[in-house]
Amino acid sequence: MPGISQVTKTGPRTYTPKAGVSIKGGQLVEGVTGSRIQPAAAGSFKVVGVALTDAIAPEDLVLAPTTGGDGRPVLNTAVLPTKVACAYGGVEVPVTYAADAAFGELLIAAANGTVTPAGATPDARTIVGRCTEPGGVVVATKAVGLFRTV
Repeated sequence: MPGISQVTKTGPRTYTPKAGVSIKGGQLVEGVTGSRIQPAAAGSFKVVGVALTDAIAPEDLVLAPTTGGDGRPVLNTAVLPTKVACAYGGVEVPVTYAADAAFGELLIAAANGTVTPAGATPDARTIVGRCTEPGGVVVATKAVGLFRTV
């Protein structure tokens, strides 16, 4: 092979959410069948990054008018996107923490796309990033903090 083309030079990768699933910006997302994504499960081995925006599956779009309380037709013209950009590979973004984390502590996926400290002996495949929130994160006072992806 004399040369290859670089697939991704800069910027996030874009994915389509799984049918029936809504993605919120700041959630860890994992790959599922059909090259789709969903919020990452606790301890996931398949985390592809952090969603940068909200999105829903194309199948979940409601494009037909509905009837409002006054009997008039209502059409939603501000629909959610059906693609979501995901940060990965050394990008720092705010995420929701499921448990307190110290500055610099390694993190793994927790339930519903949140993060939690990895503990003393994590499976290396589950490490998704590091806490970069100055002073760490105390969930009781502020559950959202900075996180650097790996």
